[in-house]
Amino acid sequence: MLSLIVFLPAAVAVVVAALPARLPARLFVGAWIAAALADLALIVAAWVRLPVAGVGPGGYAFEVRLPWIPSAGISYHLGVDGLALPLLAMTAVLFLACGVFALRETRRVKPYVLLFLALQTVSLGLFAALDLILFFLFFDLSIVFMYFVIAGWGHAERARSAALKFFLYTFLGSLALLLGFILVFLAATPHTFDIVELAAANPLAAGGPYAALTLLAIGVGLAVKTPTVPFHTWLPPAHTEAPATGSAILAGVLLKMGTYGFVRIAMPLLPTSWRQYALVVLIVGVVSVVYGALVAFAQTNLKRMIAYTSINHMGYVLVGIGAAGIVAAGDAQARTLATTGALVQMVSHGLITGALFLLAGVLYDRGHTYELGAYSGLAARTPRFAALFAVAAFASLGLPGFSGFIAEFQIFTGSLPAAPIPVAIAVTGILVTAALFLVALQRLFLGPLRIPDAPGTPHAVSDLRTGELLAIVPLLSLATVIGLAPRFLLDLVEPAAATVNTLVAR
Repeated sequence: MLSLIVFLPAAVAVVVAALPARLPARLFVGAWIAAALADLALIVAAWVRLPVAGVGPGGYAFEVRLPWIPSAGISYHLGVDGLALPLLAMTAVLFLACGVFALRETRRVKPYVLLFLALQTVSLGLFAALDLILFFLFFDLSIVFMYFVIAGWGHAERARSAALKFFLYTFLGSLALLLGFILVFLAATPHTFDIVELAAANPLAAGGPYAALTLLAIGVGLAVKTPTVPFHTWLPPAHTEAPATGSAILAGVLLKMGTYGFVRIAMPLLPTSWRQYALVVLIVGVVSVVYGALVAFAQTNLKRMIAYTSINHMGYVLVGIGAAGIVAAGDAQARTLATTGALVQMVSHGLITGALFLLAGVLYDRGHTYELGAYSGLAARTPRFAALFAVAAFASLGLPGFSGFIAEFQIFTGSLPAAPIPVAIAVTGILVTAALFLVALQRLFLGPLRIPDAPGTPHAVSDLRTGELLAIVPLLSLATVIGLAPRFLLDLVEPAAATVNTLVAR
């Protein structure tokens, strides 16, 4: 079942590739939507059928393991648990939303759809991978496919420069990640890249310089992808120049590959070193939270502002998992709460920021600029756009009733016993985020009507169309459902988070 979920988009891509490019554009996008719908249905079925063992200690559901390169200890190994399944579901939902949003796309639609189907395959594959080399393969391919999305469908010449910076930064990070994986492989007896076997064997339990170097290599590789300060400089230009759907997938899915890697690989495979350097991880998270919020507040470009809030929100994830590693300073319940909050934050950020980037794409479609100063008074002309943007903004700042509140409340509550002062500093990020979104709402929607390229006589600006509503409303609806009734998600995540913390505390 997992292989079908992962490779269904690739199979659809093969069919689409065989079709003549002269066919109607909506036929290609329709194939993408159908693949995303089928994937989502399969993931929901897997969620419903997930056995108890799938969320128990060391258990994986729907496991597939076949020899791939046996002499090197590499296998085709897939499986899901409470860490992976929510991210698989979020990935399918986001690609479906982007497929619906892409019904308006008119530029070279066939290769555009092929790239997103390929991105969907590697994203699903990474979250289901239980072999380090398989994880690395999907991790690296996501960089390649996203490079072509940004360079090919971004905004003019600057898109190619932003795409190149994104590729070089993240590819160098992936090389550091590969080095870390090889160091883990060499430490294991027998040598293997299998994540489950490595977690059970704990080959670097003794810690020391070798284990610290391994954690550094893996940590840098994942930090670049997340990204955290100071490895974040590729993110704002990539987001600013990417198409709306590219930004939604980059923020909603690809950034989670970094944070998921910390929870799936760094924490359980390097528990001794994780405990030793957990405070460093937490401090990097706090710096990312505060820095991301402050720099976002200074932006006049809407897309850059949203991009910097992603650095801020991924910082919360690091705060949670860093606090979970400070074993001596916090009890087991607090550590599980912090890790659970970090995982819920990954899902929450994917849904909310994906919606924000699609809304930014709507704004660009109407005015051909992301500059906040170019607009005002839009609420009277575009009430649906104004309402959904306000909902997304309040969800992003962690207002109660939305998924962001559930995630951040758990992170702060679980982290405070371990590191009260750094966590108290991180809380200020919420205040800055609230201020920046309120300012953005005021600039865009209040005051006299102002639209770019029509000074004094604003041209007609249309509200959200049906396809745009169908893409954005479900994302915000899911964020609201999680905020109001999170039990269905927490019941899946909490046992897996407890298992990770048990491995870290060894």
